[in-house]
Amino acid sequence: MNLRPILCAAAAMVLPTAAFAATQTAADLPAGAYALDKKHASVTARVLHMGVSYYAVRFDTFDASFTYDPANPSGAKVKASVDATSLDVGAPYGRRFADEFLDATKNPVVSFVSTQIVPAADGKTATMTGNLTLHGMTKPVTFNVTFVGVGHGLFGGTITGFSAVGTFKRSDFGSTFLLNLVGDDTEIEIDAEFDRK
Repeated sequence: MNLRPILCAAAAMVLPTAAFAATQTAADLPAGAYALDKKHASVTARVLHMGVSYYAVRFDTFDASFTYDPANPSGAKVKASVDATSLDVGAPYGRRFADEFLDATKNPVVSFVSTQIVPAADGKTATMTGNLTLHGMTKPVTFNVTFVGVGHGLFGGTITGFSAVGTFKRSDFGSTFLLNLVGDDTEIEIDAEFDRK
């Protein structure tokens, strides 16, 4: 029997709300190395379908980490990877599409490594540019990143979250399958929670 959900519920009822209070001020994010909480994260992609509607898909297997120093926010380093074979299109042919659109069997790992982070003056947003490897090709892609908050985990420790959105042309990475029916512009949206190690 998995007691963790029961313990979480009990802790949430017993401990004061202040114990979990989060702040939306990026300056409160402490220095350290952070690892993705895979249970509280999502990676989705959106493309134009047949020129009339937008169609969203998701990936079920991914990982990420980053290092951060509040004295040098632009020096943060982000690494992320996605299992291309975990493409979920909401239909049984997801694995087939993973091969046809992403060449997933030959190139199962989609990876991103940041090369530049430029914080905005508002202290909550930034642009993050890095090398995206997709379909066996590597090219620079820029994401607009929003800091969501930082607080304390249910069992202690520091947790923090970000959202990121980026757009690129899939044809730039050699993905041209059904290009006449499925849009070239691909929007990636990431919502991620991290634990400080």
